[in-house]
Amino acid sequence: MTLAVETKELWRVYPLKKNADGIPALHGVNLNVIAGSFIALKGRSGSGKTTLLNCLAGLDRPTSGEAHVLGHDLMKMSDQELTVWRREQIGLVFQSFGLLPTLSAYENIELLLRIKGDEYAARHKRALECLEIVGLSRWRDHRPFEMSGGQQQRVAIARALANHAELILADEPTGELDSKTTRELLTFFRELIESQHITMLMVSHDPLVDQYVHQALTLKDGVIQNSVG
Repeated sequence: MTLAVETKELWRVYPLKKNADGIPALHGVNLNVIAGSFIALKGRSGSGKTTLLNCLAGLDRPTSGEAHVLGHDLMKMSDQELTVWRREQIGLVFQSFGLLPTLSAYENIELLLRIKGDEYAARHKRALECLEIVGLSRWRDHRPFEMSGGQQQRVAIARALANHAELILADEPTGELDSKTTRELLTFFRELIESQHITMLMVSHDPLVDQYVHQALTLKDGVIQNSVG
């Protein structure tokens, strides 16, 4: 089985004042995520979920340990290398959607590819493909305020897929949605993972996610406690 994510004794310690011990946000995390799986990271606020997600995205630097993501040793990569790698292989999704309010659904996706440096024809084609994948082709010219919360999150997912991401890291993607919309989006996530053969690691407090993911992991004080699924 191919692993999309593998960590060994991963620590992230936030330093305090001089000559004082730091605060460990991650306490020797050992994690294996099989490629093509849908995994939830659960736990109370301050348990280390978002810190772990940020370390796996190369947005934060672990203090020690090993972190291999999509075959790359993140501990040996420079900030510049991490930026290029993240832009080309990772999709990031957030609770607040992160869409630019003055741009249409299509423009929000196309902008990411423009920043990446793709030619117009390629980014135009890919933006339309991604809108079709998330079922929003008819909404391509609508701006975020003209769409529901669930539709906005689908646009955010389409944008995350635009670079042909193999791994999507999502931080509370259903946090601002009602339970009906949450169920619809989680169903969509599961179908997307299976149809596009991608891996998704999602931070969530919502108990509904247990019904949709392949495995739910619980973090407590920076340590993985158990798993469901």
